[in-house]
Amino acid sequence: MKPFRFGVVAAAHQGGAAWRDTARRAEELGYSTLLCPDNLNLPTPTASLAMAAAVTTRLHVGSFVLAGPLRTPRAAAWEAHSLATLTEGRFELGLGTGLPTMREQAEELGLPYGNGRERLDALSETIDHVRRLDGDAHTPVMLAAGGPRARRLAAAKADIVTLAGGVLTPRDEFAAHVEDIRAAADGRDIELALNIFVVGEHVPPWMRGFIEADAETLIEHDSLTMIRGGVDDMAAELERRRAELGVSYVSVNSGFIEEFAPLVARLSGT
Repeated sequence: MKPFRFGVVAAAHQGGAAWRDTARRAEELGYSTLLCPDNLNLPTPTASLAMAAAVTTRLHVGSFVLAGPLRTPRAAAWEAHSLATLTEGRFELGLGTGLPTMREQAEELGLPYGNGRERLDALSETIDHVRRLDGDAHTPVMLAAGGPRARRLAAAKADIVTLAGGVLTPRDEFAAHVEDIRAAADGRDIELALNIFVVGEHVPPWMRGFIEADAETLIEHDSLTMIRGGVDDMAAELERRRAELGVSYVSVNSGFIEEFAPLVARLSGT
């Protein structure tokens, strides 16, 4: 089994000082990676991550995830390679096909949103450009893999695969996705990742509006986007997910950065 590592997902929407504080705090608490989302309503993740890397020394930074429709493949690769070079290897490139709501954002940029296959082809092309620019280096690539075609692409070209699905996706369905990925990878070494939206017994209003589910619903469906109980309970659950699904890279929303920190301290590297 791969050792645990942990990321925190945050955006620089509260300004530079608060963002720098977030980066430093993530590093102090032992998180492996600061991950930044991507849409036109937030500061661009590339600028945000460059600033975060500049005020830390060990913390890795990553896009979570660069939305394919908002850049051409060559432009995305250019930004990724620039960050990988300037952070001296502390950048992880997360890629995704973009939410349907990004159709209008792509149009604002004068770019096509494309159909599902076209968006996946663009991600594949982005990875190829990154590998060419890397030379002897190797920028870790994460793909958010929801559908079967995305899982096949991730298995073929990604270093890290984030299990993507609805917040109520059953555990056994995720297990089937993992089997698909491993079968398609044909022995390639892949790190499996999962994002947690809720830590604890309650869903804050700001998160409930985003995931459109309350705590009772998440608990009823045994949602893997929630983790609860005491530190011992939560640690045991993460170890179960690693044993059953192979998930060793766990990210959490920055709203729970302090609540989740005891798990980071206990499990990182184990």
